[in-house]
Amino acid sequence: MGKPTKVTNSIRALRFAHGEMTQAELAERLGVTRQTVIAIEHGRYSPSLEMAFQIARVFGVPLDDVFQYPGTEE
Repeated sequence: MGKPTKVTNSIRALRFAHGEMTQAELAERLGVTRQTVIAIEHGRYSPSLEMAFQIARVFGVPLDDVFQYPGTEE
Protein backbone atom coordinates (compact mmCIF):
# COMPACT_ATOMS: atom_id res chain seq x y z
CA MET A 1 0.00 0.00 0.00
CA GLY A 2 1.09 3.56 -0.69
CA LYS A 3 1.45 6.48 1.62
CA PRO A 4 -1.82 7.43 3.32
CA THR A 5 -3.55 10.40 1.74
CA LYS A 6 -3.80 13.59 3.72
CA VAL A 7 -6.54 16.17 3.82
CA THR A 8 -5.28 19.52 2.56
CA ASN A 9 -6.88 22.92 2.90
CA SER A 10 -7.11 26.33 1.26
CA ILE A 11 -7.46 28.36 4.45
CA ARG A 12 -4.43 30.58 3.83
CA ALA A 13 -5.60 31.42 0.29
CA LEU A 14 -9.14 32.04 1.53
CA ARG A 15 -7.86 34.37 4.27
CA PHE A 16 -6.01 36.46 1.69
CA ALA A 17 -9.00 36.43 -0.67
CA HIS A 18 -11.14 37.84 2.15
CA GLY A 19 -9.30 41.09 2.77
CA GLU A 20 -6.11 39.52 4.11
CA MET A 21 -7.81 38.21 7.25
CA THR A 22 -5.16 37.35 9.83
CA GLN A 23 -4.88 34.02 11.59
CA ALA A 24 -5.77 35.84 14.81
CA GLU A 25 -8.95 37.29 13.27
CA LEU A 26 -10.01 33.88 11.99
CA ALA A 27 -9.25 32.32 15.37
CA GLU A 28 -11.40 34.93 17.11
CA ARG A 29 -14.32 34.27 14.75
CA LEU A 30 -14.02 30.53 15.38
CA GLY A 31 -13.51 30.81 19.15
CA VAL A 32 -10.14 29.04 19.08
CA THR A 33 -6.52 30.09 19.57
CA ARG A 34 -4.30 31.41 16.81
CA GLN A 35 -2.10 28.34 17.38
CA THR A 36 -5.06 26.11 16.50
CA VAL A 37 -5.62 28.00 13.24
CA ILE A 38 -1.91 27.72 12.42
CA ALA A 39 -1.94 23.95 13.08
CA ILE A 40 -5.04 23.44 10.90
CA GLU A 41 -3.65 25.65 8.13
CA HIS A 42 -0.36 23.73 8.07
CA GLY A 43 -2.07 20.34 8.10
CA ARG A 44 -0.75 19.36 11.53
CA TYR A 45 -4.24 19.20 13.03
CA SER A 46 -7.55 18.09 11.51
CA PRO A 47 -10.49 20.08 12.82
CA SER A 48 -13.72 18.48 13.95
CA LEU A 49 -16.47 18.31 11.36
CA GLU A 50 -18.31 21.06 13.23
CA MET A 51 -15.28 23.36 13.12
CA ALA A 52 -14.70 22.55 9.45
CA PHE A 53 -18.22 23.75 8.68
CA GLN A 54 -17.67 26.86 10.82
CA ILE A 55 -14.52 27.67 8.82
CA ALA A 56 -16.41 27.27 5.54
CA ARG A 57 -19.20 29.49 6.87
CA VAL A 58 -16.74 32.26 7.85
CA PHE A 59 -15.56 32.38 4.23
CA GLY A 60 -19.03 31.84 2.75
CA VAL A 61 -17.91 28.88 0.64
CA PRO A 62 -18.80 25.17 0.44
CA LEU A 63 -16.84 22.80 2.67
CA ASP A 64 -15.01 21.26 -0.29
CA ASP A 65 -13.66 24.70 -1.25
CA VAL A 66 -11.85 24.75 2.12
CA PHE A 67 -10.77 21.12 2.53
CA GLN A 68 -9.61 18.70 -0.16
CA TYR A 69 -9.09 14.96 0.12
CA PRO A 70 -6.60 13.87 -2.57
CA GLY A 71 -7.38 10.90 -4.73
CA THR A 72 -11.15 11.28 -4.65
CA GLU A 73 -11.45 12.56 -8.23
CA GLU A 74 -13.00 10.11 -10.65
